[in-house]
Amino acid sequence: MVDGSRIAKDHPRAQAIGDVDEANSAIGLVLLHVEDSAQRAMLTRIQNEMFDLGADLATPGEDFAPSEMTLRIVQPQIDRLEAEIDAMNKGLEPLRSFILPGGGAAAAHLHLARTVVRRAERSAVAAAREMALNPLALTYLNRLSDHLFVLARVAAAAEGGDVLWNPGATRND
Repeated sequence: MVDGSRIAKDHPRAQAIGDVDEANSAIGLVLLHVEDSAQRAMLTRIQNEMFDLGADLATPGEDFAPSEMTLRIVQPQIDRLEAEIDAMNKGLEPLRSFILPGGGAAAAHLHLARTVVRRAERSAVAAAREMALNPLALTYLNRLSDHLFVLARVAAAAEGGDVLWNPGATRND
């Protein structure tokens, strides 16, 4: 922990921190498949923020104000994610179906990263039931999974398009 205290490896806070770390690693894999410089810049900023998020989750207490010695997720980081979501959505067709995770290497890896972020969010929400966690950290994870979903759609569009779910398509096979 940031304050020098120790917790068990299966403690809810440790689970959330570990899931955030895994999500960050998944984003690292995404970067192997993304060539667009603007997308790479977004993902690189997000990876740095994921370390900030891990530090935030590892800081006990109920004072969620950032300081020189305390990293906390702050509203402008969430606002930037939301602005990027809105900008990316402008170039996409509206959703008319659920999307299967695929559509090319970048899109598939982005979908995987998105699901790992969703797990990190679930872990953080579970931990927040037992201890005080920065509510903006939880919001950041929620918005990040949406960001990765939209970025996956952008990547899929460049790689041939979304892979759409075809409900019941194999019932008669």
